[in-house]
Amino acid sequence: MNNTASVLVLVFLAITFIMSAHEKIFHWNDSMSWMKPHFEKTILKNYVPIAAGVLVFFELLAGILCIVGIVELYINGGRMFGFYGAVYSCITLLFMLFGQRLAKDIDGARTIAIYFVVAILGVFWLS
Repeated sequence: MNNTASVLVLVFLAITFIMSAHEKIFHWNDSMSWMKPHFEKTILKNYVPIAAGVLVFFELLAGILCIVGIVELYINGGRMFGFYGAVYSCITLLFMLFGQRLAKDIDGARTIAIYFVVAILGVFWLS
């Protein structure tokens, strides 16, 4: 199979974003109790639930596109859905990076950068 690396990246991104969205949706109050204090000294302080909702939307979009991209690769070797899954993964991670930098959470930002490298590899391999 020629697409092994691409499939592995898409699986990684799908797991990352579907699980993250699942946590936020099904443990919303816990997520808010962590996020509100985390962003209380930023311009997002009054918009944390809205920002989290937008983030969940992008996480689900990225994760679903990655899953569809895996199926597309197996069925006909197509790369369109996987490519857009990787692109939306990058966009989602940039939102997260922006939030972590606003909150001055350098360790959190560093962690996101590691995920971003994987997502960029996906964009490169699937383009």
